[in-house]
Amino acid sequence: MKNQSYYNEQKILNTRKLRNVLKDFPDFALDFFTGIENTTSALTRLNYAYDLRTFFNWAVSETNLFRGKQVFDLEVTDLEKFHTTHFERYMSYLTSYTDENGEIITNGERGKARKIAAVRSFFKYYFRREMIKVDLASKIEMPKIHDKPIIKLEEDEAYKFLDVVESGYGLSGNEVGFHKHTKIRDVAIMTLLLGTGLRVSECVGLNLDDIDFNVNGLKITRKGGNQVILYFSDEVKVALFNWLEERAINPLLKDEPAVFTSLQNRRISTRAVEKLVKKYASIVTPLKHITPHKLRSTYGTRLYHATQDIYVVADVLGHRDVNTTKRHYAAISDDIRRKASNAVTLRK
Repeated sequence: MKNQSYYNEQKILNTRKLRNVLKDFPDFALDFFTGIENTTSALTRLNYAYDLRTFFNWAVSETNLFRGKQVFDLEVTDLEKFHTTHFERYMSYLTSYTDENGEIITNGERGKARKIAAVRSFFKYYFRREMIKVDLASKIEMPKIHDKPIIKLEEDEAYKFLDVVESGYGLSGNEVGFHKHTKIRDVAIMTLLLGTGLRVSECVGLNLDDIDFNVNGLKITRKGGNQVILYFSDEVKVALFNWLEERAINPLLKDEPAVFTSLQNRRISTRAVEKLVKKYASIVTPLKHITPHKLRSTYGTRLYHATQDIYVVADVLGHRDVNTTKRHYAAISDDIRRKASNAVTLRK
């Protein structure tokens, strides 16, 4: 799959995983995944399958509705046997349960909400197609979602973060050994994430022909498959250029299209980037759990403060709904409130 784009590679991989999961599903359930294929990504459908598998396993093992039946024995009319109380019990079950691999799984309000949303979508599909007479799943009360504080790097922490990535200060002896070989690459990755607000998947998915230094532009594939051009600063340009110069020296990378590669000379994984961010950030701010998404939040917040234009921030970050951007990046600070107090004059 080397000639495929990273986005298409992931799409194919997730489609294969989905088919594997669906082997244990009842036949009628396959209609649901076919029906939503044109409106959802392969990853979304895979996550739906994981969540619905949990629901089906609970239904046959934790209730008296289907005694003696296996998941693949269920029929579409069996969906009418569920009542509101069953869904309430399922919501309680999701708090903590043991999965098919024997691992204890716990869910907070967001985890529960996602899994219940999958069940609601599933029942809604068959009700709309008049394959079941009632849709009691639509009456499930979703858990209340509390806003989480936006965790990001402050301006001085961002400076220190990049300094640590470049110098290796604070790394252990073993980490210093690896740092000698990865410093220029790591500086390029972290500068790119902090300087553009890229998602980690967009970062690792970059290919060499996606970069145009003449216009300081990147061609990236957003969630959903849309391709856009994202522009970067001269500071990001220098970091990228330095890495690509070093990368070009390695003859083993001649046929590898990925911009960022591992020490095994293959495209770096999202998990590897997450580990790198955690390693460097824990030195600068050990009390904050910094992830690639928090670097994205850092960029979004600073961009909003610089432009005061929420629509620019939404467009650059690739948010489909500007309300998402408002919720995360346009919190009114005390300074803005103070300025607002004198903005309206009652008498001249």
